Amino acid sequence: MYNDDVIKKVILSSDAIKKPILSSIEVKTKILEDEVMIETIGQIAFAMVKALKEDKKVLLCGNGGSAADAQHIAAELSGKFYIDRAPLFAEALHVNTSYVTAVANDYSYDEIYARLVRAMGRTGDILVGISTSGNSANVIKALELANSRQLITVGLTGKTGGKMNNLCTYMLRVPSTDTPRIQEAHILLGHIICEIVEQALFGK
Repeated sequence: MYNDDVIKKVILSSDAIKKPILSSIEVKTKILEDEVMIETIGQIAFAMVKALKEDKKVLLCGNGGSAADAQHIAAELSGKFYIDRAPLFAEALHVNTSYVTAVANDYSYDEIYARLVRAMGRTGDILVGISTSGNSANVIKALELANSRQLITVGLTGKTGGKMNNLCTYMLRVPSTDTPRIQEAHILLGHIICEIVEQALFGK
C-alpha cells in the first residue's frame, strides 16, 4: 500500500496533469489542420439544418461515454445551445431504460438501437452513431437499418473508423486511438455542429 505522501506526490505531479492536456491539444490541432475533416463537419451541419427545416429528426446512439455524448448533443439541440429558441427534434436512443433492458433481455443488446430506428426513423431523418472503435455491434446494426430506410447517417469514431467506415453518409474519424482523447474530441465536434445548426436556424 502506498502511504499518503507517495499518493500525494503522484497526484500532484505536473506530468500527470499536463500530459493528458497536451495530448488532447495535439488531437484537436490535427483536426484543425485537416481541411477534409473541417469540410465534413460543415457538410454534417448543413445536412442537419436542412433536415430540421423539413421537420425531420436527429437520432443519436452510442455506448458508455459515447452514449453520454449522444445524450449531451441531443440535449443541446432539443434544449438550447446559446440562443433562447424553439426546441429541435433530437433524441438519444438509450434514454428509456425500461426499453433498453427489455429488448436486451428479450432479443439482444445488439438490437436495442436498430429496433428504435425501425420504429422512429423515416426517410430524411439523421442517425448519428458514436463509437470510439467504430465496431460497436448495436451501433452498426442501427446504421445498417438506417441506410436501408434512407436516413442520412453520420459516424463519429476514432482514427481507423472500424466497421462504420462503409456505413455512413458522413464520417468524422478523430485522429487518435486513445479512447479518452477521442471522446473529448467527439463532444467538441458535437458542440461545433450544434452551434452552427442553431445559428443557421435561429441566428440574426
